[in-house]
Amino acid sequence: MVVKNNLRVLMAKKGVNIQDVSDATGLSRKSISKLYNESSIQITFDVIARLCVYFDCEVNDLLRLEEEN
Repeated sequence: MVVKNNLRVLMAKKGVNIQDVSDATGLSRKSISKLYNESSIQITFDVIARLCVYFDCEVNDLLRLEEEN
């Protein structure tokens, strides 16, 4: 199993870009970009919490488990 994120989907629903999320959450643009492009290898609880607050969502709305290919 591998953990994937729905950041791209959440951003599209809210109509925001990487810079908007960075400005609103205080997270670095680089961190948001890595998550958006699914090139991030780790994510801290603080980042998860900030994104969930910003998108008014639960952790399972942001992260999901998928079978590895």
